[in-house]
Amino acid sequence: MTDAALHVHRYGDTAGDPVVMLHGVAGHGARWRRTAERYLADRPVLAPDLRGHGRSPHEPPWTVEQHVSDLLATLDLEGVERADLVGHSYGGMIALHLARAAPRRVRRLVLLDPAIGLDPAKAAAEARGHMAPVSFGDVAEARAARVARWREAPDEAVDDELAEHLQHGADGRLRWRYEPAAIVAAYSEMARPHVPPPVDVPTHLVIAARADLVRPEFVVDCRTALGPGLAISEIEAGHMLYVDRLDETGALLSEWLGGGAGGR
Repeated sequence: MTDAALHVHRYGDTAGDPVVMLHGVAGHGARWRRTAERYLADRPVLAPDLRGHGRSPHEPPWTVEQHVSDLLATLDLEGVERADLVGHSYGGMIALHLARAAPRRVRRLVLLDPAIGLDPAKAAAEARGHMAPVSFGDVAEARAARVARWREAPDEAVDDELAEHLQHGADGRLRWRYEPAAIVAAYSEMARPHVPPPVDVPTHLVIAARADLVRPEFVVDCRTALGPGLAISEIEAGHMLYVDRLDETGALLSEWLGGGAGGR
């Protein structure tokens, strides 16, 4: 299997040190647009659609290792030797494994409520929920479904999602722009035993306080492995913290990646 030529959303200034931002399962890179434009506008931001998502190729395999290979190939194509790496949810797990596989390519690592080492029973339940593809008769129906999942998201974030992530199928119905089988596979990957980030990559772990996703044993192992190289913050939000709490999450990223407290 050759590495995918990923579709990349680009934001910000073309000068400066690049930032690579990875979305979560069933998402897409354009979810980072408002964060990038408001808080990282002085940096080149690359936000790829992962394999099986968005406008990137949807063919398997959908393993973490393949995602890492895809992303390293994308960095090579973009001429990026080293970047700050931000990952949310499943994107956080992939970011962590990329940092472990190629630590010299990662300047700093930010894990936003990463989905790492999930309870297998819960991961299986989530995977089964994605086995029956969801479709909508019209945009209003799709909007209602998104609002039901993103209860605290601002209207503008829902508007962005509908504009970027919906597509018409051959049957005329609307579907989200991802491969359902890739989502099922992703939940299996998220149930892998956790591993900590590499010791030589400064890491900021950001926990969504109301999501109850980041497992305590992962935090303990990160503290043990990284010591002073680890910063931990908590945001009073659900799992979609960078959508629901755009300003708070964006300011944290801007400060830390700009060399503020914890940034190196």
